[in-house]
Amino acid sequence: MSIFSENIRFLRDQKKISQAKISADLTITRERYAKYEDGRSEPPIEILLRISKYHKVSIDLLVSIDIRKFPLDDIVKLPGNKIILPVVVDSNGDNFIEIVPQKASMGYLNGYSDPEYMESLQKMQLPFLKNGKFRAFLADGDSMPPFADQSIIIGEYVERPEDLKAKKEYIFVTTEGITYKTFVKRNSRTITVAADNMFYEPYDIFLKDVVEIWRYVRGILPQDYKPHYLPDEESLKNLVDDAKRSISNLEKRLLSMKTK
Repeated sequence: MSIFSENIRFLRDQKKISQAKISADLTITRERYAKYEDGRSEPPIEILLRISKYHKVSIDLLVSIDIRKFPLDDIVKLPGNKIILPVVVDSNGDNFIEIVPQKASMGYLNGYSDPEYMESLQKMQLPFLKNGKFRAFLADGDSMPPFADQSIIIGEYVERPEDLKAKKEYIFVTTEGITYKTFVKRNSRTITVAADNMFYEPYDIFLKDVVEIWRYVRGILPQDYKPHYLPDEESLKNLVDDAKRSISNLEKRLLSMKTK
C-alpha cells in the first residue's frame, strides 16, 4: 500500500469511525473509499482535497509523510501542516545537532523527515547554539567550498524561502544534493545563488527542487587545516592581465619566427 492509503486508514482509525461513515461525509460510495484505503485506486484531486479538509491535514503530508510516526495533535497544530522537522533531544530536553555526512547526502534526502533515520545520525551539542533548530553538514573533499575536507558547517533551519536574506550564506538541500552558497535573489519560480569563488557564475535553483534551507551560523575546521590565502580581486585581475600579455607576446614571437 502507498503512504497515502496507510495515512487515511490511520486517520480514520484515530477518529474511530467506519468506512461507511467517512465515505458518506465525503459524499462518495463506501466501495470507492475502500479502494483508496486498500491502495487499489488513487483519488482525483477534488476527492483528495475533501479528504485533506476532512482530517485537517495538508495534501503534502497525506501523500509524502508517514504521519503514524508523529503525534496527531502536533500535526494538526502546525500552521498549514508544513513538513514536520524531526527534533532529537537529550534527557534534559536540549536539542542535539545532527551531523549529516556529505557521502550520505542521498540517504538524507530520503530520510530527512523520518525520525528513525535522524536518530541514526551522529550528534553533537554546542552550548552557544541552544535556541533554534540546527543541523551540521560534514564536508567531504572539496564538496562544499570554501570549506576544507572534514569541516563541519552548521546551519539554522529556515522555514520559508521568503525569509532568505541577500548576500547571506546558506546550506541548500535540494533534490540534486547538498550545497553551500550565497543567496542573491528570489525570482518567481527560482532562487539565484552564487559560489564564493568568483570564477563561477551565479545560477538558479528551482524552488520546487528545494527540500530544506539552513542559514549558515558556524563553521568548525579540522585541526590540521591550513588556510590557502587567495589574492584579492584587484591582485587577481593583475595576474590575469599579466598572463594575457605574456600569451600575446608569445604569439607575436611565434608569428615573427614563421615569417622569417
